Amino acid sequence: MTDMNKINDEALENVVGGVRRTVRNSSAPYANVRSYPGLDPDNVEYRVYNGDSVYTNGRVRYADGYDWYQLDDGNWIAGSLIGY
Repeated sequence: MTDMNKINDEALENVVGGVRRTVRNSSAPYANVRSYPGLDPDNVEYRVYNGDSVYTNGRVRYADGYDWYQLDDGNWIAGSLIGY
């Protein structure tokens, strides 16, 4: 089983403060924002809704194979749930 509590050793890529992205979750009307990358259900801080804008600082490829984006507030969202 993959260790879901550890980010790989890569630094944040494309670190640019304030990049605006739009929430686009095709399977639900919202996306969960998490305190750290990973799908742990106890890790949800809040929800953002389809069409909302979020601002990202950078991206990591996490051990679960997903790209995770760090938001300006320090929380995280799965890359598959946002776009430009």
